[in-house]
Amino acid sequence: MRLHDPEVANDLPAVPRKPGEADPAAAPSQDPAAAPSQDPAATVRTEPTGSLRAFPFAARARASPYYPALIHPVLRRVLPGAAASALGDGMSAVAIAWLALKLAPPGSRGLWVGAAVAAYSLPGAVGAVALRRWLRGRGGARLVFVNAVLRALALGLIGGLAVAGALDPVGYVALLGVSSLLSAWGVAGKYTLIADLLPAEHRIAGNSLFGLADQLSLMIGPALAGVVTALAGPAVVIAADAVSWVVLAISYARVAPLAARLAVSPSPALLEPSPAPPAPSPAPAPTGLPGPTAPSAPPVASAPVDAGGWAVIRSSPVLPGLMAMSFVFYLLYGPIEVALPVHVASDLHGSAALLGTFWAAFGVGAVIGELAAPFLRRWPVWPIMTGIVIGWGLAIVPLGLSTPLWAGLAAFFVGAVIWGPWMSLSMAVLQDASPPGALAQVIAARSSLLILASPLGTALGGPIVAALGARGTLLASAVATIMLGLVATAVLLLRRARHLAAVGD
Repeated sequence: MRLHDPEVANDLPAVPRKPGEADPAAAPSQDPAAAPSQDPAATVRTEPTGSLRAFPFAARARASPYYPALIHPVLRRVLPGAAASALGDGMSAVAIAWLALKLAPPGSRGLWVGAAVAAYSLPGAVGAVALRRWLRGRGGARLVFVNAVLRALALGLIGGLAVAGALDPVGYVALLGVSSLLSAWGVAGKYTLIADLLPAEHRIAGNSLFGLADQLSLMIGPALAGVVTALAGPAVVIAADAVSWVVLAISYARVAPLAARLAVSPSPALLEPSPAPPAPSPAPAPTGLPGPTAPSAPPVASAPVDAGGWAVIRSSPVLPGLMAMSFVFYLLYGPIEVALPVHVASDLHGSAALLGTFWAAFGVGAVIGELAAPFLRRWPVWPIMTGIVIGWGLAIVPLGLSTPLWAGLAAFFVGAVIWGPWMSLSMAVLQDASPPGALAQVIAARSSLLILASPLGTALGGPIVAALGARGTLLASAVATIMLGLVATAVLLLRRARHLAAVGD
């Protein structure tokens, strides 16, 4: 397929040529002093002025697992918009609760803050189920676009009404609920587009690039929102978030035609080959979770594409186990968000600044872990994922014990590094195990499940903290998470043993 987009053509890493035709970019330099000393590993690239220059670091850059995703003509166009939207969402994490505090009557502020925070996420679970009939079969770019438009309209209306003094708590919560109705489909569209455009060996890197935008937003967004809120109020922050969603909608609308062409008939010239060929795929386990074997694509679900996300999940030998482990993992994380502030205030006698230091350490560690995700793709994915669960639990143990402050901060940082690759790896399993036409439905179904898991864990965290105390809750969450990882490991080993016995017979 030939692309007629001049900007795309200029960014292609290679241009197909007829057999025997010389590559103009590989022509020898006319500079006699440069030719003898040229590094054989250097890549020669045509500069805008037409001169040829050698870049010794180019070979290392092209060998990076992120290189194919970074130079992809679609993904590199939408990544800035995704980063802007993630930053706006990070800012809204502070502004939504603060605006609820300003709008609520003095005697029921806690109720309205809880309702506002829940309304910004939970309706996504309803939309994933209720709107499946209308949204299934849509392309990834289209799903992200419609979610971004709805978010921009609802949040923009909230910001405008709040600035005008015409917003009450009921209308505020209702508009927040409308804004999040398509959130699960927006996430599904983002990762479906990555799966449509990148081969399997590059999807973890593509997932990680967009995951990094989310992680960085958690580090920068709340701090920036605090400054803007202090200067102009929370309504302005929410209006700025609405603008960021407009940027995202425009980004995906511009690339939708090109994304559709590349998804249907991808050109081999658009992507660099993998630095190393994938390992040969062993025979998959017939049921249950895949065993701890060499890296390979999991078996694809057998349900029809139009059967719905949950039907596809049930028909897969891989996805039910992934969903169950993810749900419990997120559920056990929920109480930590309740216990950590109490632990900082009561056990450590610290301030909000110390709590912010804990979350800053977590954010930095999560970014480092996310960056490492593509380098793990040559390892067996399921042992890595169960190792992440066990490692996170072990890292939280020091927070539940009487340890020095530096040890708790270090443990929380290490835990974030361990947890960082989880999202990219789990999404790669979904992308590989789902039929292409049903991937968006499968991811939307997953999102609807996990949207409920963490808030449910947070809701349970209050009574648990009251019963066990902050340290006891942190320790209980850590031990339960370690047990979850050990149970998953036992299931993997049992399935593997049965599979080997069946093959031997």
